[in-house]
Amino acid sequence: MWPFICQFIEKLFRETIEPAVRGANNHLSTFSFTKIDIGHQPLRINGVKVYTENVDKRQIILDLQISFVGNCEIDLEIKRYFCRAGVKSIQIHGTMRVILEPLIGDMPLIGALSLFFLRKPLLEINWTGLTNLLDVPGLNGLSDTIILDIISNYLVLPNRITVPLVSEVQIAQLRFPIPKGVLRIHFIEAQDLEGKDTYLKGIVKGKSDPYGIIRVGNQIFQSKVIKENLNPKWNEVYEALVYEHPGQELEIELFDEDPDKDDFLGSLMIDLIEVEKERLLDEWFTLDEVSKGKLHLKLEWLTLMPTAENLDKVLTSIRADKDQANDGLSSALLILYLDSARNLPHNPLEFNPDGLKKAAVQKALKSGKKINSNPNPLVLLSVGHKAQESKIRYKTNEPVWEENFTFFVHNPKRQDLEVEVRDEQHQCSLGNFKLPLSQLLESEDLTMHQRFHLSNSGPNSTINMKIALRVLSLEKQARSPDHQHSAQVKRPSLSKDARKSSFKPQVPVSPTPDSNKPVPASPVTDSDKKTDTAEKSQPANASPQWPTDLSRSSSSLHASNFSYSPSHLSVKEPTPSIASDISLPIATQELRQRLRQLENGTTLGQSPLGQIQLTIRHSSQRNKLIVVVHSCRNLIAFSEEGSDPYVRMYLLPDKRRSGRRKTHVSKKTLNPVFDQIFDFSVSLPEVQRRTLDVAVKNSGGFLSKDKGLLGKLLIPLASEELAKGWTQWYDLTEDGTRPHGAS
Repeated sequence: MWPFICQFIEKLFRETIEPAVRGANNHLSTFSFTKIDIGHQPLRINGVKVYTENVDKRQIILDLQISFVGNCEIDLEIKRYFCRAGVKSIQIHGTMRVILEPLIGDMPLIGALSLFFLRKPLLEINWTGLTNLLDVPGLNGLSDTIILDIISNYLVLPNRITVPLVSEVQIAQLRFPIPKGVLRIHFIEAQDLEGKDTYLKGIVKGKSDPYGIIRVGNQIFQSKVIKENLNPKWNEVYEALVYEHPGQELEIELFDEDPDKDDFLGSLMIDLIEVEKERLLDEWFTLDEVSKGKLHLKLEWLTLMPTAENLDKVLTSIRADKDQANDGLSSALLILYLDSARNLPHNPLEFNPDGLKKAAVQKALKSGKKINSNPNPLVLLSVGHKAQESKIRYKTNEPVWEENFTFFVHNPKRQDLEVEVRDEQHQCSLGNFKLPLSQLLESEDLTMHQRFHLSNSGPNSTINMKIALRVLSLEKQARSPDHQHSAQVKRPSLSKDARKSSFKPQVPVSPTPDSNKPVPASPVTDSDKKTDTAEKSQPANASPQWPTDLSRSSSSLHASNFSYSPSHLSVKEPTPSIASDISLPIATQELRQRLRQLENGTTLGQSPLGQIQLTIRHSSQRNKLIVVVHSCRNLIAFSEEGSDPYVRMYLLPDKRRSGRRKTHVSKKTLNPVFDQIFDFSVSLPEVQRRTLDVAVKNSGGFLSKDKGLLGKLLIPLASEELAKGWTQWYDLTEDGTRPHGAS
């Protein structure tokens, strides 16, 4: 870095110091640097101290022992007085403090960097022509020591150099992202769909049992199934957040429900920029990738207003003015940034003796644990019937969450935000509070940012949150009478044949209390019944079908999402053996069952079992395949204490004990770091015909019920890049049959 630091210092001298000296004194108006060379000897850091106690959790404090002994050449002149002087060498010794803050949950992770010396550093400058310089009028009162003091104090507290890495505006946006808008989708009806059900061995064409899957980003909705109807009427409404556009589309696919594999009835992609421009679209769209069929949609683009002036009008339009229920269409969006909590109680019994379950007390007493140890706090947030949960922070009574949440609100005049801090360890409450949303309606910009006092908690227990309400407003565009419009429909980039390989999407129908009344369906996922049928239709040892069902990857919703190389499409069948995980379907079935329990009605992410980061390359000199197992992230938890993961590898088809490679076990973590290197003796032509079998497993004790599979990955090594190698995050799946890089 030193040559680049020298370039920076030269710029600093010419662009900052030189103009500052010229402006400081009338006699120095002709001052300039004629040469700046900082030398080749770099600055040394002789020691580093990192502070871990009594510091804010959102900053990193380092003390660096700095030592610089440089042979510099810095020449300067003041033309007006024919004065030339310079610096031959500089020495600096001292303790420089570096503060990295604020830490943010987004790249580059550090918001700003501050540098300063805690006390005046030892500074020695070997001058040339200093007497000439001190003879200049206005400088003749100065001395060598005064100049050194001026220079050294420039870097000593309270002076500091702060380098922002992101702007204040960016930090605010990263911590509190406001959606661009809300898309309200009226999924009304279809006409003239294809009849997929046949009778008498295909002689008689029947009808279909159509349903739709609607997707905006990672938000997925599924309509109810209309039995035996080629002109179904759904009359359902969904609401989706839009954070990014251009680039986001509304994707819709229609399917015919069947006991084994659902038939495809057509698809549609609509650019959201078009919807935003129009604000309101009510049209019939021709379905793609099928011979016939049309779909009737009404789409509304709702803007997020920071004022309540239109609220009454909005409430009337969604019939929330008379109805006090928490269900129905939304009039507002609640955006919430959960920052941190302070002074949470150590011992729940002190303030809430009834809140702690007796069993938890007895268990703690039996194990000899102190009940007054630090809690494992998490936060439950709810508005009406909708509830969300924060991550758990372990062993702290001053947790920092820095998480964002959003809630659709039916009627903010009548609804409350309820917040409860819970101790995951003792299964009890650490405090709560209720905020009527009507208070936000009276706040400036409908926003509150403060520490809220917790009831049923310690005397000084508080939770820091930023909460904003945004009214959902449909602003209709003024159009000339002759304006004609049809929404831009994006055509799919994959052929119909490729679509046919798509497996049955596994998303259950959301129960509708009253089929005549439009009710927004919440994002829903896998139902047990459908997953069972999917498992029956695909034996555990069968050649993997790809793309797989929705319970493994939401990317199967639209074929144009597929951007994987052909090598990933043809995963070779691994040779089964006694040691093979695939030959033990019970491990995969247990993992699927566990995954269903974990989903618990939430929208599935792109990688529900987490990811693993590997470096893979072939060394021709050593004739070995080298695999570095770096780390895993977001693994599933096998018990309340997390998982005890390790990574096991084979180079298929070799599954002998001697061919097995294993990392160490990482205890009680869902984000283990291994950084271990393994090799397999194999030539490059040979390795390109092989597949790397990677399994992440939970250790557990001998014969422990907590032993088991956490996720699998199969990587075909037929790549020309193998000699160069690559480092990549991969998604883990139940049986490893969909290997592709996550990033």
